[in-house]
Amino acid sequence: MSGYIGILPVPQATETRNSFTATSNQTSFATDGYTPNFVSVYLNGVLLSAADFTATNGTDVVLASGASADDVVEVIAFSTFQSADALPLTGGSISGNVSFGDTNKAIFGAGSDLQLFHESDVNYIYSANKTNMHNAPLHQFRNTANNSEGLKISVASGTEIYYAGSKKFETTNTGIEVTGAATVGGAAVKVAGKESIYVPAAAMYPSTTNPCSDLTQVETTALRPDLKVLDFAAAADDFAQFTIAFPKSWNEGTITYQPFWTVTGTNTGTVVWQLGGIAVSSDDTINTAFGTLVATTALAHSGTSNDLMVSAESGAVTIAGSPAANDMCFFQINNDASASGQTGVVRLLGIKLFFTTDAANDA
Repeated sequence: MSGYIGILPVPQATETRNSFTATSNQTSFATDGYTPNFVSVYLNGVLLSAADFTATNGTDVVLASGASADDVVEVIAFSTFQSADALPLTGGSISGNVSFGDTNKAIFGAGSDLQLFHESDVNYIYSANKTNMHNAPLHQFRNTANNSEGLKISVASGTEIYYAGSKKFETTNTGIEVTGAATVGGAAVKVAGKESIYVPAAAMYPSTTNPCSDLTQVETTALRPDLKVLDFAAAADDFAQFTIAFPKSWNEGTITYQPFWTVTGTNTGTVVWQLGGIAVSSDDTINTAFGTLVATTALAHSGTSNDLMVSAESGAVTIAGSPAANDMCFFQINNDASASGQTGVVRLLGIKLFFTTDAANDA
């Protein structure tokens, strides 16, 4: 076919074809739609004149005379546009929507490097072994209702990751912040917070004034657990002491404690313990009074000799002085005889101290 020579026709048009095989005396043919006056009708390849058909309702084409059986009727509908509405090959602007069907792609790059398309319920951004560069101060990924965050990336303030609209992860100028539990391989990640350290009676010593008994090793039954204990009399406040240099990660705040003890007899009276502390820094005097003694809740002995008794965790103990990193902390513990109801000798096995850290390590 030779090329068109002459003035570009205005308006230009696109065409849609419908082809029908007629039945005997069929006159009406339902098309996919047309604009009146912009339709051509062919009968067995012969263009019909306007007098030979009616096409006015935008859908149906009606022949003036019925077709014969197996006649081929073709209806060509034209959709007009002006060349000014076309996007030039050199580029331009589109003010309306561009619609693509499923799996139809918007393709960019000489090697089809970037492809955007939709298929079924999935939207695809396909990059053929290239780098995707996103240049913007803020990127947000939200739900379809646009009322819940999924991911927020800010050049100025960091990255936030959400679960069901609740922020769980955030980058900061000092590192990261995690809300909730963090796990690796199903195991919880250790983080700064409440810690504990056990101080056995073997690490303690009787006070010079009003001392408890010296450390004693007690056999329960041959080749069963032996006990290293400090004995505290029932009738008086006896005292023992010990020291701890807390890790640098300690927040230097209050602590709590939990005594482990037993009684050799069968008396079921209660036992109340007290603990106080003092922090001493390098080049400070050690000759300083302990802080306020804090008592545990009274706990009754089981009545069975050598049963292990574990008192409830105490309230907050404020360590006197001004606790700081690398301090030596001195502690004093006693059985508060006036608050206890136990008539037998109380044997201290050790205590567990609870403290809070505010750093991941001691670096």
